[in-house]
Parts: sequence; C-alpha cells; structure tokens
Amino acid sequence: MKIDFEKYTDGLVPAVIQDFQTHKVLMLGFMNAEAVEKTMELQKVTFFSRSKQRLWTKGEESGHFLHLKSIAVDCDNDTLLIQALPEGPTCHTGSDTCWNEKNHADHFLTYLEQIIALRKNGSPDESYVARMFAKGLNKIAQKVGEEAVEMVIEAKDNNTELFLNESADLLFHYLLLLNAKGHNLAEVLQILQSRHAK
Repeated sequence: MKIDFEKYTDGLVPAVIQDFQTHKVLMLGFMNAEAVEKTMELQKVTFFSRSKQRLWTKGEESGHFLHLKSIAVDCDNDTLLIQALPEGPTCHTGSDTCWNEKNHADHFLTYLEQIIALRKNGSPDESYVARMFAKGLNKIAQKVGEEAVEMVIEAKDNNTELFLNESADLLFHYLLLLNAKGHNLAEVLQILQSRHAK
C-alpha cells in the first residue's frame, strides 16, 4: 500500500471511516505515516490530531474504539478508506456518526448481529444472549450442533413451520458463535463472494 503523505504540506492524508458491517460513513479524520503504523499495530483506528498535535487513538478516553478491519488507498494514493467495527457511538456528541445518522444496517441479519453484540455483556438473568455467552464458547458451539441436528430432522418431515423455525434457531446460534469467535457474517459473505468470482 503506497500512500502519498508528501502531497499535502502538513504530511497528513484524509481518512474516511466506514462501518465494516453497515457501510455507513462514521467520521473523517487525518493520518500521517505514524498514525497508519499505530493503527496497524493496535488494530484500533488512530489519527493525528491537528488540535492536540499528537497521535490520538479514537476511543482512548471514551472507550468507543474503532476496531480495524481493512485499509484501502484511493487511485491518487492520497486518501484512505478505513473499514472498522465501532464500539459504541463514533461522534463525540454521542451520535452514531459525525453526521448525526443512525448506524443501523439495512439488512436484518446485520442488525441482529448488532443486537447480539450489545446484549452479550448484559445480565444473564435478563438476556438469553448474555446467558449463552456466560456459559462460554464450547456451550455456544454445542448449541449450534444441536440446532443443526434438529433442523435436519425437521427437513425429513413435511412440517414447513417447524423446519423454518429450526432453521431460524440454527442461524441465530450461528451468529452467536461467529461473535464468540470474534468474527461476523460480513466476513463469511466475503469468502462466498470471492469463491463466486473465481
């Protein structure tokens, strides 16, 4: 990746931050070479703050980090597109984005992943998702296996309602497992899309 930091007199290039899952634009910041290196090292988006005149990792005070997924440079090598997973609202005002937009996915499965991420650290007494995460990765994986078997059993019968409900259970618990492993559906879809392109 070749970035032309010399194009601008201050040695900074603009960096557009986009949500990896929803594709909403979250914010705009500026980076120098050191900020890009720090971003890669921490796997958390780090800018060069023009007001503070130092490196600044988004979320270092609020805890609302932007977890790095990818960095791309444009055709002129002077602007970055960074895809990240936000941990909480991005804007310092408390808004999801710096344009005061809601950062919700258009696709329900992506929205459901966001709900899972929000509830996983909640109270196990109040949330099924939190209860599953409290039991640990092995229990979540086991549950996916159980739901897969139940779906296969229903597939051999002629009850459409039961089959579809078991399919929904399997998909839901698969999303739990992806989250527990630190991944998401977008990453799986990328693999399927790359296979389709071959």
